[in-house]
Amino acid sequence: MNWNLIKLQIVELLDKHKRITTVADQLGLKQPTVSFHMKSMEQELGVGLFYSKAGKVHLTEAGQSLNHYAKKINALAQEAERVVKEFDERGSGHLKIGASYVPGTYVLPSILSGFSKLYPQISISLTIRTSPVIQEMLLNHEIDIGIMSAEPFQWAPLIGETLCEDELVFFFNPKHRLARQANLHPEVLKDVPFILHGQESSTRTMTLKWAKSLGIELKPVMEMDSLEAIKQAVLTGDSVSIISKIAIAKEMQRDELVYREIPQNPFKRYIYFTYNEDRIRSSFFDSFFQYLRDSVQSE
Repeated sequence: MNWNLIKLQIVELLDKHKRITTVADQLGLKQPTVSFHMKSMEQELGVGLFYSKAGKVHLTEAGQSLNHYAKKINALAQEAERVVKEFDERGSGHLKIGASYVPGTYVLPSILSGFSKLYPQISISLTIRTSPVIQEMLLNHEIDIGIMSAEPFQWAPLIGETLCEDELVFFFNPKHRLARQANLHPEVLKDVPFILHGQESSTRTMTLKWAKSLGIELKPVMEMDSLEAIKQAVLTGDSVSIISKIAIAKEMQRDELVYREIPQNPFKRYIYFTYNEDRIRSSFFDSFFQYLRDSVQSE
């Protein structure tokens, strides 16, 4: 079987873009060359990998299975090229960071700005996704570092270094009737309009685990993927929600929002510095980790 990286790149890019012309442009190939590689892969494997529908190219079930490994191999090839090039770039390089929504939105921007001033030769890219997606990106060697809010986890070959606790709290506007209570009791939360986080949110997962552990049935009136949208809905209405205390720090300083601890909550969440131990560290990995840790601890 005569395989090369171009074929695997074609599989990955077709899954992403669904058009042969787009794939050809991205790889600097002619369209007939891409089509030739597609046919040769199917002939060599003896199974259909692609099919056309409504003017787009899709992967068959077999093609999706191949793409699972194509993405890993392509990422490893890019990493190998990066590692070798760093020997000749005299301290310059690129750092790919993935972060979940709380650290990516409310913690990292100022820290990355400060780090860039100290190391102007290092370019940084930041991708913000949910914690499960960040973990998958680390496993697939798509990023160097993950900064994410999560419950304690063990998932080899991922290593998680705790940066700080990411405390979850109930929050509402200062005029809400719950604001008159110094401490919340579980029974008062049953009939309060509640805003749930999106399906893939770790906050949603912990919220539902907490409610189930106490036998509480929450009263969801809305579901939102955006932290900022949840904050605005709570600011302007009579709903409550659960959020990271870090995410409402500015609003609390301006007395626009108030919070209360989650009653009888046994679940803890932390912000982790996470990496794949199978990925070769760049020359500036440790410098960033130390800067990040010092910045978080000084806040």
